[in-house]
Amino acid sequence: MFDEQWTIQAVSDWGNWQLEPYVHDQDERQAQIDYLLTGMLDWNYSQLANNANTILEDDLRLRFMVAVDAIKGGQPVQYALGHAAFYGREFQVDRRVLIPRQETEELVDWVLRDHPKATTQSVLDIGTGSGAIAVTIAAERPTWDVTASDISSEALEVAQANAKQYAPQVGFLQSDLFENIKGQYDVIISNPPYIAEDERAVMDESVLNFEPEQALFAEDQGLAIYEAIAPELLAHLKPNGEAYFEIGYQQGPALVDLFSQLPATQVTLQQDMSGHDRMLKVARRG
Repeated sequence: MFDEQWTIQAVSDWGNWQLEPYVHDQDERQAQIDYLLTGMLDWNYSQLANNANTILEDDLRLRFMVAVDAIKGGQPVQYALGHAAFYGREFQVDRRVLIPRQETEELVDWVLRDHPKATTQSVLDIGTGSGAIAVTIAAERPTWDVTASDISSEALEVAQANAKQYAPQVGFLQSDLFENIKGQYDVIISNPPYIAEDERAVMDESVLNFEPEQALFAEDQGLAIYEAIAPELLAHLKPNGEAYFEIGYQQGPALVDLFSQLPATQVTLQQDMSGHDRMLKVARRG
């Protein structure tokens, strides 16, 4: 395909040169290049560093160049690569779904800590997007009955592809919140849209230009989806069941007040690794 062979180091240097006018911070630029190369090669960072003089195959070199062009056009590196790391697995992502993030890994970790492997649970993931939460839960707890829902049929296509790879037992429903949900669950999880419209000015342009708005923004200062979920939550949560939500770091007090109005519930606010209020649990008493 190409007339000459390039080592991984040469390809990395080329990517650095190409991206310099677009990604000005050198550390960030190299991080994106290394992310692309490790993702394409299915290597860890130590393998990448130890194989700098290895010749990169032509098809991978072409794929790398196409991905660099996509980043030059403003795409997030995960979209350019076509997948994103989440809880030790690589999830397919594109512009139909949000890129899964570290805060959501912490939400999943909280659920798994609260519910050890010996238990069997029925789980509902509302607004599944790429399926990162539902598929991870089902892969980590194979005996659990996990259902994932989303209002977007396009997002469900991505989630189903990810489930096929890691946890084919996950069930899927197209639903606007609880609209098509029947029955009750032991665990309900949701990472809903929670960004307020007036936060656009401080957001990264790549997020605004490429990630789906429907999965990002909510009315009433980002609280609208929680306000829609709260009145119906107990109808779908079993006695002694627990609901877990990812939240915006400024929304803790308002959401504790909202969910504390539900009868016979206990609300717990949880901080992320950075010390911000980013998760909330609503436990229904038996």
